[in-house]
Amino acid sequence: MTATQEERTTDDLKALAERAGRELEDASALEILRWAADTFGKRFCVTSSMEDAVVAHLASRVLPGVDVVFLDTGYHFPETIGTRDAVEAVMDVNVITLTPKQTVAEQDAEYGPGLHGRDPDLCCALRKVKPLEEGLTNYLAWATGLRRDESPTRANTPVVGWDEKRRKVKVSPIARWTQDDVDAYVTEHGVLTNPLLMDGYASVGCAPCTRRVLAGEDARAGRWAGRAKTECGLHG
Repeated sequence: MTATQEERTTDDLKALAERAGRELEDASALEILRWAADTFGKRFCVTSSMEDAVVAHLASRVLPGVDVVFLDTGYHFPETIGTRDAVEAVMDVNVITLTPKQTVAEQDAEYGPGLHGRDPDLCCALRKVKPLEEGLTNYLAWATGLRRDESPTRANTPVVGWDEKRRKVKVSPIARWTQDDVDAYVTEHGVLTNPLLMDGYASVGCAPCTRRVLAGEDARAGRWAGRAKTECGLHG
């Protein structure tokens, strides 16, 4: 007898994720998401930075009304907030906006202004990692837009894996895609993208910690430029 979602233990979920990662390695993004939707139903969500809405669009095709979780850090470009609002207005998804416990002003009062410049790891922990952990509490699995070609730190991203930090199944349906694949999907389906992608930004994060990329740089080079930091803590 198959365990219900409520009966599944952490070990069950971890084994399920590892098996699915092997079995779905060569599956299409839609097949991977259909597996996630069939397996977890409403306890599955998509997370989106609103760099583009590709994974949200894919997920909506197999699970209409899917929850799309967005972290509003208080430091986003206006274009990013505008993309979120447009996605909510035109796509068959349920956008859920998570916010940190403190506003930027409250954080400045406690830690001093410009924490992102002095201690970006702490800033990300307060404004991204902690809110996401709390926001994912009621889900068993979440989907990301991670791709192996984005940077060396993402080269081994599984299409389905185990998120040890949050004890949840982590689905990366476009892990094997290239930028050309993303561009082709956006064009074919008219998917919303962040306007900053047309203005020299290859990866869009918080405004103070994101710059345009230079010729020959990888897509993540514009994030925390000049620092050893390459991830915000959500993915490693």
